[in-house]
Amino acid sequence: MEVIQQLIGRLHPLVVHLPIGFIIAALLLQWYDRKNKEWSKILGILFQWAFIFATIACISGYLLYKGEGYSFDTVKFHLWLGIVTALFSLLMYLRLSASSKIDFIKRVPVVLFSFSLLFLISFTGHLGGNITHGSDYLIEPLPNSIKSILGVGPEVYEMPTLDEDNWEDAVLYTDLVQPILNNRCVSCHNAKKEKGELQLEEENGILRGGEDGVVIEPNDPEKSALYARLILPLEHEDHMPPKDKTQPSIEEIEIIKTWIAHKNSFDKTIGELGLKKELFYAFFPKEKDDTYPNVAVAEIPVDTIAALKNKGFHVERLSEESNFIKISCINKPTFSDKDFDSLSSVRNQVVYLDLGETQITDAIFEKISTLPNLTILKLDNTGVTGKNIETLEKLEYLKNLNLMGTNFEEVHLPKLKKFEKLQIVYLFNTPVKKPDHVDKPKEGELFVDYGGYNLPKIATDSIVF
Repeated sequence: MEVIQQLIGRLHPLVVHLPIGFIIAALLLQWYDRKNKEWSKILGILFQWAFIFATIACISGYLLYKGEGYSFDTVKFHLWLGIVTALFSLLMYLRLSASSKIDFIKRVPVVLFSFSLLFLISFTGHLGGNITHGSDYLIEPLPNSIKSILGVGPEVYEMPTLDEDNWEDAVLYTDLVQPILNNRCVSCHNAKKEKGELQLEEENGILRGGEDGVVIEPNDPEKSALYARLILPLEHEDHMPPKDKTQPSIEEIEIIKTWIAHKNSFDKTIGELGLKKELFYAFFPKEKDDTYPNVAVAEIPVDTIAALKNKGFHVERLSEESNFIKISCINKPTFSDKDFDSLSSVRNQVVYLDLGETQITDAIFEKISTLPNLTILKLDNTGVTGKNIETLEKLEYLKNLNLMGTNFEEVHLPKLKKFEKLQIVYLFNTPVKKPDHVDKPKEGELFVDYGGYNLPKIATDSIVF
């Protein structure tokens, strides 16, 4: 029964386009026939089919929500508007049907139903797209400059970086302070949008201040509104930037504080100000981490993560800059194959999955293969034997596989050597026999770590405390 429910639920993305097609076709024909009004019967039939398929779409959508692990807060508006769309399709059918005897519906202007349906399918479809692709899916291809004009960010400015070899030659204001202000403050405090009559785009605006007076007291960051408002509690009404905006990092705030504390110079270099190098570590270019896929995925709604945590999963984001997540069952030892469906709603974002010491079997491999960006997989101390493990070969980013303490059978080891990106497999304490000699793998070859190393004794091993 559960399989049938999931199958029907996953038909939702297909079924949902049918009522949309019927409604749009009916509205276009209705506009075309607005003068002659000869096609009322045909239009009624179209709206009747729209109601039928909208109802089916609502049912399949509900089953998808139940089976894929979405939280109700994520889907509720989309679901309710879908139901309302189905009802309005029915009302339009009754309004156009000659056999209808419901008087109050006959008194409602057809055009009111038409505009209502047009709004409903547009907004309901928009919400559905947000759930599937993320809220920024539609505007994501636009250039950053156009996004900023539309007020949907991000701003066109990049965060500052310093050359570690010549960091003392950088001008503190030009190379750090102003880029930070550009990225965090200028969207509201610029020549076109002087919120609080304050401009922070350039030196004159900063020194002039806003409606509450100057924002900088030289050498005194705590009395300078430009800094003091940054460190207020997030919920404080005077905190800046507003809590719904991206907040500056601790290192960025420290730069603003340091700049004000050193007479807010607009032309002196870091070396001339005598500042210490550790203040700028966060602004030196970092080595690129190519462990995980370099692909863009939608951000997971906060309530979806909360729902997973409520089910016992440990969930954490890979970093503040990434929408990828790590999931562990360290607090969910009862996890079994059937529980995997709870992760369906975040399948694109999972790059690290720890199912160690759980109740999974070889059937889990088919399910895991649906995580397109999975990079690190831990199955240690479980009952897997390796049967059907070849289904994981389709995971193009899988690099690290932990099978320690399992019943992994040696006959399946050659299958792993066919995995294109797999770099290391841990097989300590498994039935696989460790070779007498393990050669160091060549670049690009799979390394099998059999464990069981004997470390030489050192002098401190004999110390008695």
